[in-house]
Amino acid sequence: MKDRTYHLAVDIGASSGRHIVGYYENHEIKTEEVYRFHNGVKNEEGHLVWDMESLLYEVKKGIDIALSLYRVKSLAIDTWGVDYVLLDGEEIIQPVYAYRDHRTEEVMETVHGIIPFSSLYERTGIQKQSFNTIYQLYYDRVNGRLEKATDFLMIPEYLSFALTGNKVKEYTNATTTSLVNKDSGEYDLDIIKALSLPSRLFTSLAKPKTKVGEYKGVDVLLCATHDTASAVEGMNVEEGEPYLSSGTWSLLGLKVPSPITDEKSMEGNWSNEGGVGYTRYQKNIMGMWLINRLKEELAPSISYKEFNALTESSSFTGYVDAEDSSFLSPESMKDAFDHKLNREGLKAEDYFRSAVISLSKSYGRSIRELEENTKRRFNRLYIVGGGANNELLNRLTEKETGLKVIAKKIEATAIGNLKIQMEAYNEL
Repeated sequence: MKDRTYHLAVDIGASSGRHIVGYYENHEIKTEEVYRFHNGVKNEEGHLVWDMESLLYEVKKGIDIALSLYRVKSLAIDTWGVDYVLLDGEEIIQPVYAYRDHRTEEVMETVHGIIPFSSLYERTGIQKQSFNTIYQLYYDRVNGRLEKATDFLMIPEYLSFALTGNKVKEYTNATTTSLVNKDSGEYDLDIIKALSLPSRLFTSLAKPKTKVGEYKGVDVLLCATHDTASAVEGMNVEEGEPYLSSGTWSLLGLKVPSPITDEKSMEGNWSNEGGVGYTRYQKNIMGMWLINRLKEELAPSISYKEFNALTESSSFTGYVDAEDSSFLSPESMKDAFDHKLNREGLKAEDYFRSAVISLSKSYGRSIRELEENTKRRFNRLYIVGGGANNELLNRLTEKETGLKVIAKKIEATAIGNLKIQMEAYNEL
């Protein structure tokens, strides 16, 4: 074991998690993946839920492996946004719903009848999505799930609590709830009161670099616990140029000094989420979810290299609107494409190519909106995540956006997570 300082990023996505050890050497962050595990939703009684016991087990297992290999100084956990755990003391109030569950659709209009979406957007700057935490929590209130709740913790906040015993809320992930005031950077108690949500659940927010506690002698810190916020920190994007974090979701946006909440932004469903000293003005696009679901359904045994070769071989030109809500969690992604394409009997490679074309066209539309909304013109688009490895998607994205694509094939989220930890100790 070399005599240097090591940190651990626990980076968990909706389909997999990884434990990545990092250290700073020769003016860059070096990384080594020490553990990877599967993550995914379960279907219980017609609802999509997270198995938090299994998730916590995997988190602890990966930490133990890292500690067996390195002298780790600190760790931090990032995950996807919007989902959360309700606690009664230290016990989880089950189930822990997953954001792709459809239950919130029945309460969205009720919420907007209490607070018009235009008012919500003006106060929070957050896009309208059926899975936003605000709708999930209102569903919980209507169904009595908040009555015994003593705490509400976003997923990474809960995992840090399970390690340390301390309940600390983090700013960047909290902004995905549509409950944080864009000006104060704290939970908006006026919104919370209007919806009759228990104010006791919405305590003050801490910023990245805050120490939560300790686990097995290791400092547990807050990174930017929303994975996209950490990814943007790890991308090293040229000032004033847009980014695309291309994973299960595609998050396309720009770092701006303050939220943009004009009418065009609201109508275009642009979001203003918390960054580390800036706002991430961005749009959610369905992302690699389309491709991965089609692959699972039509050709689960082929490698991604074979998948890419198949996609390149197709001459199909049909495409869909990748932002259409029908692709959020269909029983069959193939059937969802058939319906929107008004076609049947396509080959697997045709579906794959259609998904790639559809994503590139969404990126093109979004870049044009971004330029119009910000009154800027861009030269480059920086891409990280799984989509950065898809050469056809990169080529089509260059064509549709008119920008030079810089595909950075790095673990940007883990690097951003590690960067924040290192900055907390003044190591950079």
